[in-house]
Amino acid sequence: MSTPYRVAVVVGSLRKDSINRKLALALAAMAPPGLKLEMAEIGALPLYNQDDDASPPPPSVAFKQQIQAADAVLFVTPEYNRSVPGVLKNAIDIASRPYGQSAWSGKPAAVVSLSPGAIGGFGANHHLRQSLVFLDMPTLQQPEAYLGGGGDLFDDAGAIKKPDTQAFLEKFMAAFEQWVEQNKTA
Repeated sequence: MSTPYRVAVVVGSLRKDSINRKLALALAAMAPPGLKLEMAEIGALPLYNQDDDASPPPPSVAFKQQIQAADAVLFVTPEYNRSVPGVLKNAIDIASRPYGQSAWSGKPAAVVSLSPGAIGGFGANHHLRQSLVFLDMPTLQQPEAYLGGGGDLFDDAGAIKKPDTQAFLEKFMAAFEQWVEQNKTA
């Protein structure tokens, strides 16, 4: 078997007990053999400031290097006000700047949104996809992953307790593995 693709996982929530973080960890545990998921932490990133482009802060440099080293990116995000959380948008900006030096360009991507509500972060999922078009990230189209009812998705150990959701996410991860293989960059 060849070396698995390195997938940077960017979680759009900073909460310690975030259901999106739990989901990201569950996805890493169920990843097919061709994918190795690695958390790309965004909590220590400073606010993006274009004045820092010539000499970015060390946390920004480290995050951008992690994205550059990845073969693909998986975004796992909640929805705030029908959009992505500010911390996620900030991370996207940090790794895409200065203009023309984006770490995201060409990397295959997928988006999973999870919400306690019924519509599963639909707004955030689609708003994020708009940014990924500009960032030149080929993004998995099907299956779409909007998960509602996130407050009741996990058991006490953080495992997904709904068999139908577990099966869906396994299908999603298999499709993402194929997507990464089809869209890998040289």
